[in-house]
Amino acid sequence: MSQPESKPPKLVENDSWLAPYSGNIEDRIERFSQRHQEIIHHYGNLTAYAGVHLKSGISRQGNQGDWLISEWLPDAKSVSITGDFNDWDRESHPLTHIRRGIWQCLIPHHELKHLHKYKLHVRGLDNSEMDRIPACARYVTQDSNTQDFCPQLWEPKEPYRWQYSSPPLDQLQNPLIYEAHIGMSGEEARVHSYREFADQILPRIKNAGYQVVQLMAIAEHPYYGSFGYHVSNFFAPSSRFGTPEDLKYLIDQAHRLGLGVLMDIVHSHAVKNIRDGLNRMNGGEGLYFHAGERGNHPSWDSKCFDYGRPEVRRFLLSNLRYWLEEFQFDGFRFDGVTSMLYWHRGEKSFDHFDHYFSEEVDHDAIIYLQLASQLIQEIKPGALMIAEDMSGMPGLCRPIEEGGLGMSHRLAMGIPDYWIKLLKHQRDEEWDLGALWGTLCNRRRDEKNIAYAESHDQALVGDKTLAFWLMDQSMYESMHQDQQSLRVERGIAYLAIIKSLTLVAGGEGYLNFMGNEFGHPEWIDFPREGNDWSYQYCRRQWSLRDHPQLRYGQIAKFDSALTHLASQNNLLSSLPAQLLYIHEEDRVMMMERNNLLWIYNFSGEKSYSDYKLPSHQKGSYQVILTNDTPDHGGHNRINKKMLYSCLENQFLFYLPSRTITVLKKIS
Repeated sequence: MSQPESKPPKLVENDSWLAPYSGNIEDRIERFSQRHQEIIHHYGNLTAYAGVHLKSGISRQGNQGDWLISEWLPDAKSVSITGDFNDWDRESHPLTHIRRGIWQCLIPHHELKHLHKYKLHVRGLDNSEMDRIPACARYVTQDSNTQDFCPQLWEPKEPYRWQYSSPPLDQLQNPLIYEAHIGMSGEEARVHSYREFADQILPRIKNAGYQVVQLMAIAEHPYYGSFGYHVSNFFAPSSRFGTPEDLKYLIDQAHRLGLGVLMDIVHSHAVKNIRDGLNRMNGGEGLYFHAGERGNHPSWDSKCFDYGRPEVRRFLLSNLRYWLEEFQFDGFRFDGVTSMLYWHRGEKSFDHFDHYFSEEVDHDAIIYLQLASQLIQEIKPGALMIAEDMSGMPGLCRPIEEGGLGMSHRLAMGIPDYWIKLLKHQRDEEWDLGALWGTLCNRRRDEKNIAYAESHDQALVGDKTLAFWLMDQSMYESMHQDQQSLRVERGIAYLAIIKSLTLVAGGEGYLNFMGNEFGHPEWIDFPREGNDWSYQYCRRQWSLRDHPQLRYGQIAKFDSALTHLASQNNLLSSLPAQLLYIHEEDRVMMMERNNLLWIYNFSGEKSYSDYKLPSHQKGSYQVILTNDTPDHGGHNRINKKMLYSCLENQFLFYLPSRTITVLKKIS
C-alpha cells in the first residue's frame, strides 16, 4: 500500500513558486528543530542558553559579593586582569584556565569599585601580548588625550529605577517609525546626549505622530563617522552620549510618552580593530569570526561572525537578551541581514529563486536568526524584529514552523532607491506611473514590509535627501513664505506626494529619518579629516522647522497630518492599497486603502475641473487631507468643506496640479 504524500511546508502552500524548493525549506525547519531541541535538553529554555553575559567579564558572585572575572579565550597562553585597583600590574591577578577555553579569577569585593578602569592582559597563541577589552564589557569610555578606549566597572550606588512600562506591543505591529541618531540630534555643532534627546527630541517625535523610535549607534563604536555600524563593544552603550543610566532614562521617557523603542542592532559584522574590539582576542584569527578571507567583509572593511560556532551564537543571543532585559528595548532593527544570509555578502544579484537556496546560503546564519527571533519573543512577546534585507529571501518574516525565519518585518529597500532614481534621471512628466505603482507594491504579500521614501543612507554626504534633489540651492535662498520660487513650490508638492504614496502603498509600516519630516536642507557629514573634524553638518536644525515664516514648517505639518491620519484610520494594518484608476497622459492616479480614496495629480502644468473618477461605493465624500492648504505649502484651490457625491459609480472632482487629495465616505 502506497504511503500518502507528505504535506509541504506552509511556506510552499502559500506560494506555489516555492514548490521546487520544498525539500530545502523542510531541511531549514529540521536544522532549526535539531538545534533548538539540543538547547532545550541542555539548558531548559532558550533564555537560559542566552545567559553568557551574566557570568562573563566582571560579575558579582557569592554571599560576599566578590568579583568573578571570566572570559572565553581558547588557545590563549596566559590571561590576567590589570587596572586602577592594582596600579596596572599585569602579573598580580592572573586568571586560571578552567575548562573549554574559559579563564577565571576571583577578586575580593572591596578591591574593585564603581568606575575603576580595567583591561585583560592576554598573551595570545601567536605570543603577542596586549591589553584587551572584555567581550561583555558594559561601559567603555575613550580617553580624550590618548583616544584609547577602556572599560570601566559600572555599578552605581543608585541604579536606575524604572517608572514606566512599554506601550502595548500589539498596538505597534504596523508601526510609524522615527529613525534617529542621538549624537547629531541637536542644533549645536557637537555630540548630543541621551538625556538631551529624551527631554528635547522625544516630545517632537510624539507630536509629529510617530509611534516608535529607532535608535542608531547605541553599541560602542570607535569611529563616530561609522554611524554606529562598526561595533567594537556589543554590551556597552556608547559613552559618547552619556552613561548606561542615561540611556535607561531616555527609554523610560519614551515609554512615558507611549513610544516604543527599537535598537538598530549590528550582528552582521564587527569592527576589525584589535585594541578596541573582538578581533584576534586570543591572538588567533578564528575566534568570533571566520578564519581567512571568509572572515573579511569585502565592502565594509570589517569582520564577519562565525554563526556556526556555538560560543559565538550564544554570545550574540545573550547580547539580544541583555538589551531587552537591562534596557527594556521593544525590539530590534537587524542591520545587514543580506550580508549574514549569503557567503557572497549580498554582492550578487537575486534574479531567480535558485539564489535563495543555493550553496551560497549560510545555513548557520539562518539558524542564528531563527533562534534570535524565537528568543526575542520568549523574552518580550510582540517585540518588533525588522530585517534589513534587500535580497527578498522567502520566509524571512514568516513563522519558523512554516519554514520561515521568524522576523516580524522587512525593510522595503527598493522604494527609496527607486525615488532617487526617478529624481536623478527623469523629468517629472516622464515618470511611468504604472512602473511606480508596481515598485511600491512589489513585495511578498504574506510578509510585512516597512516602507520608506528615504532613510539615513540617502542623507549622507555624497548623496542627497529627497528635499535636496527637488529643491537644491533654493533651500538656502527661497524658503521664506513671502518669496516666490517655482522650484520650491514643486519640491514641497512632490515631497508630499512621494511620502504619502510610500506610506499608503508601500507596506504595513512606515519609516522616516530624523529631520526628513521637515525637509532638512543639508546632508550628513560626520567629523573627519576631510572636513577638519567639523560637526557643522552633523546636527539637526530644528530652528528651521520652528521658524513661523519659513516653509520647512509647512513640510512638517503635512508630514504630521499624514502620520496622524494613518493612525486614526488604522491604515497600515488594513489590506494593501488597491489601484482604482491610472491615466498616464493626464498624470492622474487614484487608489483606495481602508475605505479612503487617495487621488493624485502628478502634472506640474495641468489642473482639471470636473475630472471623472471611478468609485466602487455610492455616497457622499469629504476631503480629510490635501497638500493644497496654505499651512501645507499649497494654494487653497481645493474646498475642504465641499461634499463630493458619487453617482453611477463615478464622481466629478477638481484636480489642481501637483496635489494629493484624500477623501472619506461620510454617508
